[in-house]
Amino acid sequence: MNTPIVVIVGRPNVGKSTLYNRLVGKKGAIVDDRSGVTRDRNYCETEWAGKKFTVIDTGGYVPKSDDVFEKAIREQVEIAVAEADAILFMVDVRTGINPMDKEITNMLRSANKNYYLLVNKVDSEKYEAAASEFYSFGVDKIYDISALGGRKIGDLLDDVTSDFTEVIEEEFDPRLKIAIIGRPNVGKSSLTNALLGHKRSIVTDIPGTTRDSIDSILKYYGEEIVLVDTAGLRKKKRVQESIEFYSSIRTLKAIGDCDVAVVMLDAKYGLEKQDQKIIDEVVRWRKGLIIAVNKWDLIEKDTKTAASFEKRITEKLGAVNYAEIIFISALTKQRIYKLIDVCKNVADERKKKISTNQLNSDLLSEIKNNPPPATPSGKEVRIKYITQVGEHYPIFAFFCNYPKFVADNYKRFLENIIRKYYGFKGVPMTLSFREK
Repeated sequence: MNTPIVVIVGRPNVGKSTLYNRLVGKKGAIVDDRSGVTRDRNYCETEWAGKKFTVIDTGGYVPKSDDVFEKAIREQVEIAVAEADAILFMVDVRTGINPMDKEITNMLRSANKNYYLLVNKVDSEKYEAAASEFYSFGVDKIYDISALGGRKIGDLLDDVTSDFTEVIEEEFDPRLKIAIIGRPNVGKSSLTNALLGHKRSIVTDIPGTTRDSIDSILKYYGEEIVLVDTAGLRKKKRVQESIEFYSSIRTLKAIGDCDVAVVMLDAKYGLEKQDQKIIDEVVRWRKGLIIAVNKWDLIEKDTKTAASFEKRITEKLGAVNYAEIIFISALTKQRIYKLIDVCKNVADERKKKISTNQLNSDLLSEIKNNPPPATPSGKEVRIKYITQVGEHYPIFAFFCNYPKFVADNYKRFLENIIRKYYGFKGVPMTLSFREK
């Protein structure tokens, strides 16, 4: 089931990011009084009354501007509107009707999209009457809200989500789910097609299919493996940045749906900043992580090339140095089936359980030899007991006297000790510290 997409649009500085932060329940967007602060789009999955949806905070829409950033933002707003299930169009009661607001209204009408008109910054009674002037936009209802104070946000969300489906826990699917993700043009489709042995039909003229995921089933030695689709945007649009924006939303969805994520790199470029963002997302979701360096057939090599390349990637990965790294060529099919074996191994590692006796036997002696730093007031931090919890990925609970004062670098030390003893290659883990 696809998660509905709710897009917040409006001219700069009407409070879009403030509303976004309220809806997703965390400070996800930069809020500033200066116009044009939200240049990168923010998006996050959230929930209201048991209904999940993705909220997108777009940059301020400035019609007909020649400014390079504003043109890019305009493209992204237009593509967001094209893909949205619900549009929240924000205006500012304090500044009244602005010519830009009217242009945005015309843009939404020409896109033939229904929208909710949110008159923001109505945080006292004196502004309620002023909000009514926005009925001149020809809407049946306005929502006089305060994104900052939370006024009438619940009523708005009741209406916005009224047609959304409630989240029903799906039956557990035991098949391994692999998402092949990465920047545009690294060879994701080529790898998928090489594994499946045929080209999938992903181009369609039917409206509304652009967001549908086409998962594929790979039969591997009698086992069914699901390749979670992350195909790029299936519409031609003018601005590459907009296409990347929507492919990144699909990437986020695919990471959520998979057990193991294969992050593809281009051998020519190595690990770039955008790749690191994707890897961070995989780690945040605690999914199995494999880095597949594609187009390896095009690199001139000697006996040390792979080792030095892997060393450079591992150094850049920093704390994520546990990722599995494999060199492949989707074009020549070099090591693509070994990649599936590595995915299966990482999935097994992710499910691995270490007994409480084993953990305490192995780790407490290491902790005794390298105790945690004392609290700021000089009190000794003592870890007394360790156990593994968590069903879907490894979580290790450490019971101690001052859990708040376990330093980050010591947590890193503990994670390295766990990996030294038990492996967990390619598997992000969580360390939880609780009072005993």
